[in-house]
Amino acid sequence: MISVSEYKKDPCGTLSIPYYKARRIGIPEGVRVVHARDFNGVPDGCADELYFRLLHDLKELPEVHSARFAVRTAGVEDIPLIADIIDRSYEDMSVSAERLLLMRECAEFSPDLWIVAFDKESMLAAACGIAELDRKTGEGSLEWIQVLPGYRRRGAGSLIVAELLDRLRGKAAFVTVSGKQRDPLRPEALYRKCGFKGSDIWHVIREIKSV
Repeated sequence: MISVSEYKKDPCGTLSIPYYKARRIGIPEGVRVVHARDFNGVPDGCADELYFRLLHDLKELPEVHSARFAVRTAGVEDIPLIADIIDRSYEDMSVSAERLLLMRECAEFSPDLWIVAFDKESMLAAACGIAELDRKTGEGSLEWIQVLPGYRRRGAGSLIVAELLDRLRGKAAFVTVSGKQRDPLRPEALYRKCGFKGSDIWHVIREIKSV
């Protein structure tokens, strides 16, 4: 494992995930994670998925104002709501309330970094955001940024990201985010719009198990 000082020189080009996760999580058997600069093609019998990883230095924060949405801090009582937003935002992924509860027990948990955006008129939840803060490295990490299908392209995502960046400023030295590069919802465009930068791409190469 590289040192914190080495990681902080180039967070997104050194590791595919935040430092605190790399310390805690091992790479599963049959999986290789390779930076684009070291990529030499996909071996036979493997599948390749590309992930971007971007960084925000928190020097200039996006100014996002919304006449339609309001943001509030989410408490433990909102976990079922957040799980529902995440589940309804994906066709191929879900998250349990139990998993979200475990996230709140981690050292990187900060209660003010869990937020929900509501439609001011209907008072219905439209989006949610969860960020974490590694106090050892000074890294903030955007973990879940989800907007319900009916509220997409209306500014809720930008509002959530901007609010989390504002709350991380003064606590974190920098903030990272990652996602699937070929996601049809184009999350990378949202993050770049909010000031994230970088060109690091990571290949996650998985062996295809025969049935």
